[in-house]
Amino acid sequence: MFARCSSSLARPSVQGFRRFQSTLVVAEHNNETLNPITANAVTAAKKMGGDVTVLVAGTKVGPVSEAAAKLDGVAKVLVAEGDAFKGQLAEALTPLVLATQNQFKFTHIVAGATAFGKAVLPRIAAKLDVSPISEIIGVQSADTFVRTIYAGNAIQTLKSKDPVKVITVRGTNFEATGAAGSAAAIEKAPEGDYVSKTTEYVSQELTKSDRPSLTAAKIIISGGRGMKSGDNFKMLYDLADKWGAAVGASRAAVDAGYVPNDLQIGQTGKIVAPELYVAVGISGAIQHLAGMKDSKTIVAINKDPEAPIFQVSDYGLVADLFKVIPEINGKC
Repeated sequence: MFARCSSSLARPSVQGFRRFQSTLVVAEHNNETLNPITANAVTAAKKMGGDVTVLVAGTKVGPVSEAAAKLDGVAKVLVAEGDAFKGQLAEALTPLVLATQNQFKFTHIVAGATAFGKAVLPRIAAKLDVSPISEIIGVQSADTFVRTIYAGNAIQTLKSKDPVKVITVRGTNFEATGAAGSAAAIEKAPEGDYVSKTTEYVSQELTKSDRPSLTAAKIIISGGRGMKSGDNFKMLYDLADKWGAAVGASRAAVDAGYVPNDLQIGQTGKIVAPELYVAVGISGAIQHLAGMKDSKTIVAINKDPEAPIFQVSDYGLVADLFKVIPEINGKC
């Protein structure tokens, strides 16, 4: 499928003028460490051509800006510090990005396709009067990108005529960029009053776990409706602790109240691509497959031999999970 998108406003052209490619990557972090998806976004940005600049906004972000400066392919890091950026509010980050864009005239603005990126970049696209390009999985050229549509059932190649491309990147489809031989320059971002007049950051409550996060784990064990109850997920937790894995769930399991929604994997949950994905009691609905089918190795355990999950799995076991999982646990 091939589509073209462009703004409806006519724009003057200057004969003989060519705009050099340059990309701004909006960094995601917690004021202490850089979110791994930023390194994936930098890889995508490098494919778009031109210099790559990373924008780091927050409070006391010295370590984060230094980490961003060490990413391979980054030419410059812009830093904005202040109370306005507590909680990474989209209402505060948007005017900062717009001020940065006004000064440096980037051709691309990029962020990871996370809750953070999906909150900030559509606002920026609206202010710039361009069409946002969401969750790309490939870069063909500076103006042509590949993304999935219809819950991953079709691939769309999209060419944008907008002067500024505002893009979110699906991290699982781009390898994280490595460390550079030398650190990039670190400079101050454009100053201004970025305090939001409509939204205030109050606090946040984080769930702490010794298990790796779903988006960073190399092994994920997921349970579905076949687990029958939240108590039965303890089998998966025990196995995950032995394997050093993360635990996920299908939307059916989340909707049934078995586990909290931060474990949901799928089109409306987290998109993952671990080295090993073990689907336990998951039928394989399209919504779930959209979030995990890029995993390197997929193992399915389900008592229904006709379950769709077996169509995408590398290894399948038709068996009762309540017999198989305890047996695997006992042998670990």
